[in-house]
Amino acid sequence: MTPGPRRPLPGDPSYDRRMARMIRVDHAGEYGAKRIYEGQLAVLGRTDKGPVLRHMAEQERVHLETFERLIAERGVRPTLLRPLWHVAGFALGAGTALLGSRAAMACTVAVEEVIDEHYARQAEGLGPQDQPLQGTVERFRQEELEHRDIGLAHEAEKAPAYEFLSAAIKAGSRAAIWISERV
Repeated sequence: MTPGPRRPLPGDPSYDRRMARMIRVDHAGEYGAKRIYEGQLAVLGRTDKGPVLRHMAEQERVHLETFERLIAERGVRPTLLRPLWHVAGFALGAGTALLGSRAAMACTVAVEEVIDEHYARQAEGLGPQDQPLQGTVERFRQEELEHRDIGLAHEAEKAPAYEFLSAAIKAGSRAAIWISERV
């Protein structure tokens, strides 16, 4: 039997505040993902990787539109760091693509592994009043795992310095999540 969401502890943010953080960070993350794919497509869009990158970018566009709608519906303030994620996302996508298609795919794998953990924690913490949102988060999580699997199928692990590249991107992704929840 899987345990349900943990009981709040003294000092924990309220459910409404946790929901605002969740929507804020997911909106920021999907915006960053959109920019990563735009950077990769700027470099690799006319190669044999173009169609697969466009497929993943299209799914991220749908994710972003969903969280843009939720931001408006629930009156959540978006992250103040959107200008930073605008530049950083594109730079990460283009930079890894300039290292080659395997490095671009390594970027996808690293980011999606962090997002898998992130979305799983979020889905677990949602209450019964947010079952539709839980379903959305789970659906998006499955699509992010599909992206990870696509990256692996396109030889991400053969990228130069894969372990280092993966670790650096994962650390950056985790930091971006933490910051975007709060700022």
